[in-house]
Amino acid sequence: MYAQIQKVLEKFMSKASIYKYGFNLSPMYRRSTGRIVEVSDDLLKVKIKIKLSYKNSNYVGSIFGGSLFSATDPIFMIQLLNILDNNYVVWDKAASIKFKRPAKETCYVDFIFTQEEIAEIKADIAIKKEIDLVKNIKLTNKDKSVVFAEVSKTIYIADKSYYKEKRKNKKLKKSSL
Repeated sequence: MYAQIQKVLEKFMSKASIYKYGFNLSPMYRRSTGRIVEVSDDLLKVKIKIKLSYKNSNYVGSIFGGSLFSATDPIFMIQLLNILDNNYVVWDKAASIKFKRPAKETCYVDFIFTQEEIAEIKADIAIKKEIDLVKNIKLTNKDKSVVFAEVSKTIYIADKSYYKEKRKNKKLKKSSL
């Protein structure tokens, strides 16, 4: 559904604007209490913030860990889906969070890809057909002097035709058992 809405909106808005406002208006993302505050025109950089509020305050007055985690969860996957073309499959495969200290103030996170990383991903896929990419981020205060948590995301990326063939072969193996 979201991908279909994006195709229509691309006639009127930039991908960066669609990304920012789409996330911030999406009910699934709004519940995380995270907000996208900045998206570069090339989508290589996305910045979010998570304010401490009554909606995400836990028993001891810090930001609920689930809010921290869910606000970071979809960003890399959707970012890559929009940077790479339709010849790739991108899925979140695994994630972990390590809490460092209670977040009693607004948290900020930068999700960054470089042009070199994107070129390397495409080159790896051309050779290997599928890869697991690990990206690590830190949830910090505004000036990045305090780290509240570290998140590690594993993202599966594959050549779309390879992925379809792989799924087809799995179904054939299952049906022959």
